[in-house]
Formats: sequence, structure tokens, C-alpha cells
Amino acid sequence: MMNDIFAKGYTYGWCATAGEYQTKEAEKSLRRLKQDGVDYLCLAFFAWQDTFASTNIYFEYGYTPTDEDIIHVIKKAHQLGMKVCLKPVVNCKDGTWRAQITFPGGSQYWAKWFDSYTRFLLHYAKLAEKYGCEMFCTGCEMNTMNQQSSYCRDMIAAVRDVYSGVIMHNVNHGAEMEADWLDLVDVVGISGYYPVITEEDSSKDTMVKLWKEKKKIVEATHNKYGKPVMFAEIGMRSEKGCAAYPWDCASERDMPADQQEQADFYASAMEVFWDEPWFSGFFWWDWPAIPYSLRKVKKDKSFCIYGKLAEEVLKDWYTKK
Repeated sequence: MMNDIFAKGYTYGWCATAGEYQTKEAEKSLRRLKQDGVDYLCLAFFAWQDTFASTNIYFEYGYTPTDEDIIHVIKKAHQLGMKVCLKPVVNCKDGTWRAQITFPGGSQYWAKWFDSYTRFLLHYAKLAEKYGCEMFCTGCEMNTMNQQSSYCRDMIAAVRDVYSGVIMHNVNHGAEMEADWLDLVDVVGISGYYPVITEEDSSKDTMVKLWKEKKKIVEATHNKYGKPVMFAEIGMRSEKGCAAYPWDCASERDMPADQQEQADFYASAMEVFWDEPWFSGFFWWDWPAIPYSLRKVKKDKSFCIYGKLAEEVLKDWYTKK
């Protein structure tokens, strides 16, 4: 693989609150991922800004995981033999998707925002350096931010000054070509929530066919920036029809649970991308620090594959390939 980077990865701990990472249940969850063959943990957590047009990013006591929580997971993951990608994310408290952060008032607000965002990143980049995280993610699905080329270049330079590992930046599917500065990172990450079924056919064969079409976009991303590409996020909920809108994070369509469609989504994506020399792996979305009870697995429609058919698919690929 290019740059010797290939992540048999999974995203862990999203939405965990302060203290949750350090529970016995969370440690058991980490061990389950290791047993499934996961060798690269993406530790994703978020801080806040109040609205899409706020310029201050802040830690919320009691909600945002503490440094001690994060250090605990890093150490436990390393003890288990997993590498770690640290992924600090900013969310908007007003519910606006972070891709839509913008400032109608002018560029001076972008300057203020980047000052706050860079300080936010540098705090965690220094922590990643100190505790040996092998990868650091500088942004997730920040469509409007990614178009602020000069500020983004300065941001990457600032991170490079304090962090010596692999830098990955996570763009959204559909916005792969919108940043002209991604040649500065080591790996281009894509949120690969591409629709891969049709109304008429949700078979695995159709998924493979449509993934092959999407692969042209992913390879073009590699060609544009000259960097290996990975799926920094990819997955779908275990709900019938969800492979047509895999980004969907809430069950609002009243469709039945469907573990097979989720398992086929996993299998087809790995079949199509696994052996490409420019491809650097998967951080599947997402595995909570404390998953649901297995007693509830048949009714669960979340992204998490704990106890589902897709977990066996993942384990087969991650332990036998």
C-alpha cells in the first residue's frame, strides 16, 4: 500500500460523554473490536460552536470527553496492539451540519473562526504527539471551510509544527475536488456514504456494480492530490433501504431492521476497494464506547454492527486478508 498505510479500522466512541471512555463497559467494547481484527482505532469526539456563524469553539464540561478520557483510550488501544487516529470534530449546537458553517458578514469572521479552530486542533495535535497517536485528522466534512485555501494551508502548517505523525483530512462525498490544498496532507479521507442500491435492486451484485462506479471518483481524488485515499467514514444503519441513503443517521422512514443489507454493504465495499494500491483503508462508522445490549440487537437500526451479520463480514475481511 502507498506509504505503508492501510487501516483495518473502525470509528469508536462518538457521542461519548465525559467519563464514559474510562468505564469497564467501554474497555470491553475496545477488546471486542480488537477480536474483530480492527488494527486502527479512529477516536472521534466533538466540541461545540453555538451556531453556523459562531467564531468560538469550546469544550463543554460534563459533555466533551476530557483529556484524561482520551489519553485512557489511546493507552488502552495501544496496549491491545491497535494504532490510533485522533479525530477532534466541531459540531454546531443549533443543529446545523458543520459543512454549512459560514459567515455572511465577510472574510474577517473566517479569520476569527480559524483562529479558534486552529487552537482547538493544536490542543489535540499536541496530545496526539505526546501519546503517540499514529494519525491525526484535521477536519471532518467541512465543505465551506475547505474552500478557504489560505487559512487551511496555514492550519496544516501549524499542525505540522507540533505533530509528526500521519495527517489525514476528511472531506465529504460529493465534495472530493473542492479543496485545492489537500496535497499538503498525507492521506485524503472521504466520508464514503455513496448510495449503492436502486429502487429496483438492493442485491449485493448491484452494490458491487455501483461501488465500481464510485471507485472512479475515489481514484480521481487520488490522482488530483497525489495522495493515498481512505474512507475516513463509511457505513450504513441496519435498516431496509438505507444503502440508498447511507449517510442517514436517524430512523425516520419507519422501515424494518435489515442486517443483511448492511452486511452486503460492508462486503461489497471491501471487495471493490481492498486491493487498490492507492487506497489506505476504512474507518467504519461507528461503534459506541458502550454499545446496545445484545438482547436488543434484532431491533437495533444503528450504524453499529455489534452482534450483527456485518460484524462477521468485517471480522472475516479483517482477520483473513
